[in-house]
Amino acid sequence: MSGGVDSTVVAILLQKEGYEVVGVYMKLHDNEEYHKTNFNNVKRVGEYLGIDIHFYDLSKDFKKEVYDYFVDTYKQGLTPNPCVMCNRTIKFGKMVEFADTLGIEKIATGHYLKCDGEFFYEAKDKTKDQSYFVAQVKKEVLPRLIFPLGSWLKEDVKEFAKDIPLLKDIGEQKESTEICFVENDYTEILEKHMDINLAGETINSKGEVVGTHKGYMHYTIGKRRGFTVNGAHDAHFVLAIKPEKNQIVVGKRDELKVDSFEIKQINLFEPLVEFDATVKVRYRTTAVECHVKINNNRGIVELNQSIFGLAHGQVAVFYNGDKVLGSGVID
Repeated sequence: MSGGVDSTVVAILLQKEGYEVVGVYMKLHDNEEYHKTNFNNVKRVGEYLGIDIHFYDLSKDFKKEVYDYFVDTYKQGLTPNPCVMCNRTIKFGKMVEFADTLGIEKIATGHYLKCDGEFFYEAKDKTKDQSYFVAQVKKEVLPRLIFPLGSWLKEDVKEFAKDIPLLKDIGEQKESTEICFVENDYTEILEKHMDINLAGETINSKGEVVGTHKGYMHYTIGKRRGFTVNGAHDAHFVLAIKPEKNQIVVGKRDELKVDSFEIKQINLFEPLVEFDATVKVRYRTTAVECHVKINNNRGIVELNQSIFGLAHGQVAVFYNGDKVLGSGVID
């Protein structure tokens, strides 16, 4: 339970269905004011429902598994997805272990998705669907997961909360940010650990120096501003990042086009070796048709139509209709 409207409504719905509910608030980072406000909300809900509430400090595990991964991935010139890794290692990893210590069988959250114990599926509310972010969760955990909001629309959740006087202000509070430890921009986090403002060379795909940039960690694949290209009349985009030389490679939009890519850290919910699917290479993208071949926990993804701006380090998630088949990290 985060103290927000979604997990609050989930607790109420589960109790109405006859479940014996126990609430857990996870402390994942060191913003004490943030935790104080949210945990107070969770305690209020606990008192209202008459359920036990646990405050679970996972900040050390979160730092190791999610925060450090986030920083290290950017340092390597790649683009991380901390929410995907948090769901695998923390929310549906350490949280499951904690449930075991309490003798609790099922784990429920306020995620917008569906699960039948074998597969994840997209939520009814496509604007809030979070199936992309659970595609690296370990298969053996799925039979224990419940997602009551998978069949709800967000607007109906908020209306439901407003009808309960004690929870009216929770239903009206501001939505949480996508990455919980990033308040404004990811570079604010990186600046705490290294000097990210070391100017370097901008080169083209031939390796020729064509301008300058303000430090490679300011850039992700597809970015089109914040660097110079001498004499350029057309828009240029970041094509690749070379952290060892503090260089970024830039080119015109056509050079961002990708027809195939490789994946590693493959996590499938059934033993597939070669299959057709649709794939999302970022959360907010349209899925495109593809053919996938897996060999020794590596895969090759052949796309039926080109995509632009593939970011290495992100997660490719495979679907069959609204069913999540699994995922892999883009290599």
